[in-house]
Amino acid sequence: MEYLVHTLPNGIRILFVPAASQISHACVIVNAGSRDEPEGKDGLAHFIEHLLFKRTKKRSTPQILNRLESVGADLNAYTTKEYTCVHASFLHPYLDRSLELFQDILFHSIFPQEEMDKEKSVILDEIASYRDQPEEAINDDFEDILFAGHPLGRNILGTTESVPELSRADITHFLTEKYRTDQMVVAVLGSYKAARVFQLAEKYFGVIAENSSGRERSAPASQPVRQIIEEKPIFQSHVLLGKTAYSAHHPYKTGLLLLNNLLGGNGMSSILNLQIRERHGIAYTIESAYIPMSDTGVFSIYFGTDKEKVSRTLQLIYREFKKLRENGLSAVQLHKAKQKLIGQIALGEENRIGLIISMAKSLSDHGYIDSLEVIFSKIEAVSQSEIQEIINETLNEQQLTSLTFSPAAE
Repeated sequence: MEYLVHTLPNGIRILFVPAASQISHACVIVNAGSRDEPEGKDGLAHFIEHLLFKRTKKRSTPQILNRLESVGADLNAYTTKEYTCVHASFLHPYLDRSLELFQDILFHSIFPQEEMDKEKSVILDEIASYRDQPEEAINDDFEDILFAGHPLGRNILGTTESVPELSRADITHFLTEKYRTDQMVVAVLGSYKAARVFQLAEKYFGVIAENSSGRERSAPASQPVRQIIEEKPIFQSHVLLGKTAYSAHHPYKTGLLLLNNLLGGNGMSSILNLQIRERHGIAYTIESAYIPMSDTGVFSIYFGTDKEKVSRTLQLIYREFKKLRENGLSAVQLHKAKQKLIGQIALGEENRIGLIISMAKSLSDHGYIDSLEVIFSKIEAVSQSEIQEIINETLNEQQLTSLTFSPAAE
């Protein structure tokens, strides 16, 4: 897809993707997430994301929320371990309004104490809600094991101990140190002339003072393989097993994305879904995931089943691992896997807000954005020998850490 990039004097990059539609999408990516929080300030990045919508120097909370919703637009935000994203979808005439609001909440929020107190309560409820969903909670607890003692192991939401202690001084320090202008991307997808987009970007973001204070991220150390079982007041067992994996910059990233999609990715035809659910009927949900990050990654497999079926499910998973290690993928199997992934990526282009966020994230991470043709060529370039090496490195049960939430004995 065609795109243009313009860098402002303060370092903020503006990404524009022309698209013929009456619906436009925009986002701001800030390369700062929960892994960048100071020790003991768990949940700070996510807390700030919440507070961005609460008050600015010139707007109250209702005025912020109604600024776009009053014209039928959608405004939202989220935080990950490595970045914060504010995004909006809106009708074509409201680009100016959207970019102005982005600038206001990101650079002119005032974080009043009463709003901070209310949001702490909201986030504590959010934490409790996640803890009530074992399929969600197990991911956080698993990464805490996988990255023990490292910021990547922190829960993005924070903890019931850390969130109440967060202060305005903590917020100010984080924004000064981590919201660097050279680590921000403002992205727009819509039916506009590039000159108009860049003019508005200059108007609202060109006036922001440059902030290029240094930031360091340390890569996580390897942890010993562990098998942990925790009893919970639940009715079904939930199991997550996995390991650290290739980073976003590793040459084998594309190959592992391909393998993950084949093994337990999107769709009902994955290897694990066909074997565990369709053939043996012993797990309603079984899936694999690969999350590449700037200096590491996570590969994992999750399933939920009855307590007495956990052992059998693991046996079947490991049997599929062994088949792949010993037999590899034939040329035909590899070709089909490539065609499946290429098709899914092409269909994903229809999700325009997801597309512009993905492109902005790529520009932030790599300094460039691959076209669909380049992405497809990288997938097609994955060889049988390369995928076999990835299989051997990744699908070895002796190297996988596991966490099981098991129903407590009555």
